[in-house]
Amino acid sequence: MPSITPENENAKIIELVSQYIDLSVTPFSKSERTVVRVDKRDPMYGGNGIVYLLQMFDEGELTNNRIGAYMVFCNKGDEAGFHTHGTRHEEELYIVMHGEGEYTEMTKKDGIIRKKTLTKGSITAMSGEGFHSLINTTDEILIVFVITTNNPK
Repeated sequence: MPSITPENENAKIIELVSQYIDLSVTPFSKSERTVVRVDKRDPMYGGNGIVYLLQMFDEGELTNNRIGAYMVFCNKGDEAGFHTHGTRHEEELYIVMHGEGEYTEMTKKDGIIRKKTLTKGSITAMSGEGFHSLINTTDEILIVFVITTNNPK
């Protein structure tokens, strides 16, 4: 992995992820471009390590979608801790682009119901009422495309 310092962090994360996937996007009626913003979550929802969100769309570019982003876990043990989207009436899809991780979901805060190993090509779907987490379980970078949709009640 390239040496990451605070001064070059965003550029190095984009460079690293670009080794594994194409980061170009063509929003409807706009020119092709790449990442619009890198969000660093340290920690993410109380998990361990650092998670980067490579935002591919600006606000307002997607109808009924809040997020179309790559979630990047650079190191083994980096995780997005347990969280829910129920208060925002959102549902999420995770599509693994590279690497391997463990996905855990719960029906409520105190009851684990399922753990699943995710590998390249795996897809998960989370209801807004459930809790879920994801952790990188290998020394390889874990890259997950996340689509968060709004499910108004």
